Amino acid sequence: MSILAARMIGSGSYLPEQILSNAELAGRLDTTDEWIRTRTGITERRIAAPGEYTSDLALKAAQRALQMADVSAETLDFILLATTTPDLVFPATAVRVQRKLGVKRQIPAFDLQAVCAGFIYGLSMADSLIRSGAARRVLVIGAETMSRAVDWQDRSTCILFGDGAGAVVLEATEEPQRGILSTHLYADGQYEDLLRTQGGISHGILLDPASGSGFLQMRGNEVFKQAVKALEEIVDVTLAANGLDKSQIDWLVPHQANIRIIQSTAKRLGMTMERVVMTVDRHGNTSAASVPLALDEAVRDGRIQPGHLLLLEAFGGGFTWGSALVRW
Repeated sequence: MSILAARMIGSGSYLPEQILSNAELAGRLDTTDEWIRTRTGITERRIAAPGEYTSDLALKAAQRALQMADVSAETLDFILLATTTPDLVFPATAVRVQRKLGVKRQIPAFDLQAVCAGFIYGLSMADSLIRSGAARRVLVIGAETMSRAVDWQDRSTCILFGDGAGAVVLEATEEPQRGILSTHLYADGQYEDLLRTQGGISHGILLDPASGSGFLQMRGNEVFKQAVKALEEIVDVTLAANGLDKSQIDWLVPHQANIRIIQSTAKRLGMTMERVVMTVDRHGNTSAASVPLALDEAVRDGRIQPGHLLLLEAFGGGFTWGSALVRW
């Protein structure tokens, strides 16, 4: 069979039950609801419960994606899990999800770490696996418990992030112009100091709430400038690679980091915000989970319909960034 594309046949998402509002944060920090909303667009975010781990969020999103696709986990050939906040250093969180899904087949499963761009990186890898014939059905998950990677005394970062998971099932298809049409991935390590954690295993530094060591650090204004520039450029690259005009894009499904970055990308596409899938107000920045969370919401509420052309894009620490053009 001639494999032409990797088609998305199901999506799923999961958000923890606990909602943390701006008003609650204002009671703990020197901030206000208005200050947070005007700078980020965020009004609330979800927080994982004690004992609720990244693999638990990923499992529920995966189960819902498999249910929509109407396929069994036993039919999967590969599991890719994008996360910055794994359950453990090892084994991979993807392997734990494999076990929790009850998959008995010894299929490959591993974690992928490209921070906020991780899900886009995962889509690109899944697309390559399917196009090459190495797999016919792949589960790609983005899942994060970012609330455990931030210093809750640091106003500049803790207001931004939330927890959640999203997933898609991709399947080989012979249908022309369906599924993932192209992906475009980039990284530039010279900017690592603008958005990073303070340490890790090889540094001998782990997360320590008492001392504040090991948490996420960000130079927000500089990250904003680089993100806007990179995402504007990748819009042009994606359109040119597919011989498309920006007016042909039905939906922008962006990484949900900051309302101003999203607005800038929409402006580059000449889009009204009504054609942008937005969840940042209710989810905050869920890193690798943000794009699949937004995608699943728009699929389930009927905004995204078969045949619609979607531009997915994300930018994260590293820096890493990427896009995927998808015919739903």
